[in-house]
Amino acid sequence: MFSLEPSEEQRMIQDTARSFAIDQLRPHSHECDEHGSIPNALLASAWELGLVSAVIPEACGGSGMERSAVTGVLVLEELAWGDLSMTMAMMAPALFAYPVLTAGTDAQKEKYLPLFCGSTVPTLTAAVMEPSLAFDLSELGCKATPKGDGFTLAGKKCLVPLGSSAEKFLVYAAIDGKAGYDNVGAFVVDRAQPGVSVGERERNMGLIALDTAGLTLDNVEVGPDDVLGGSAGCGFGRLMSYSRVALCALSLGVARAANEYARDYAKERSAFGEPIAHRQAISFMIAEDLMEIEAARLLTWEAAWQLDADQPSAFKAAYLAKLYAEQMVVKATDDAVQSLGGHGYIREHPVELWLRNGRGFSTFEGLATV
Repeated sequence: MFSLEPSEEQRMIQDTARSFAIDQLRPHSHECDEHGSIPNALLASAWELGLVSAVIPEACGGSGMERSAVTGVLVLEELAWGDLSMTMAMMAPALFAYPVLTAGTDAQKEKYLPLFCGSTVPTLTAAVMEPSLAFDLSELGCKATPKGDGFTLAGKKCLVPLGSSAEKFLVYAAIDGKAGYDNVGAFVVDRAQPGVSVGERERNMGLIALDTAGLTLDNVEVGPDDVLGGSAGCGFGRLMSYSRVALCALSLGVARAANEYARDYAKERSAFGEPIAHRQAISFMIAEDLMEIEAARLLTWEAAWQLDADQPSAFKAAYLAKLYAEQMVVKATDDAVQSLGGHGYIREHPVELWLRNGRGFSTFEGLATV
């Protein structure tokens, strides 16, 4: 059974992420949301933490630390407590790096992993989501048709993190349009390739500070060297399990931020001569949300542990954890808004931002990874 006690190394990494969230992310969260952008200097400062390069082998220029999904969820929860948009932006390069680390051929690792170990933020990301009302990871509309030794890609993607500036994309597509996780491949696509078109920056309900864009692929040809994992494939189900536990961790950070803010507000705000925290309708709601947060955290940690232990049930555990977490974060953030009454609807209080961001977790497939 997995341990509920982080190791000393995990605590150090978690403390580093928490300090960065307190000192850098939370103070700039409102301003970034209002202006719809993140200062490049802040992203550069975040990159200096080395969170992505830490798990890249020393032979490729990284720190060579053992990759751990459990450590990853500890870090992402702390960062998302600070701000979700900035966390997704600073970790967007991992959407390209970690799948290469997990499933790439030796040649692909040697070619791409060193790009994530420099002092500048690499402009690489991944494209998973599609503009479909019935979007399903097991039935991607983006199609990869075999052509010679390579493939031809056709379809559309949306919600591509840092899509407006990315130079390369890791695009997921269904081989021959067949359904099933086993039939999904990942392909390295260059922005300058014929048939690649990046749309205008998207206008979303949440994640306003995060640059996301759509991607259109019109018979884009990719060679065999650009097929992640080569003939062995990318192991799409496992990659998405990593993504799901990451999204769980992010939802925990957002929900925890909202719950703590509502708790503190209820203690300070007085009505009819006493703090509103004395009213059961408020105090019970805040306490119940904390209970849900703790439950979601346990599901997330267990799923992450199963991934680290390479358990066959990891896919199911990650899927169930995400289902629970995406419902939990909506309730916790909505209750936080309600706890503040009319003030919860005012942009000067961050709870409305957390509600807008929290509402999107059911549609954030593939936007994060550990």
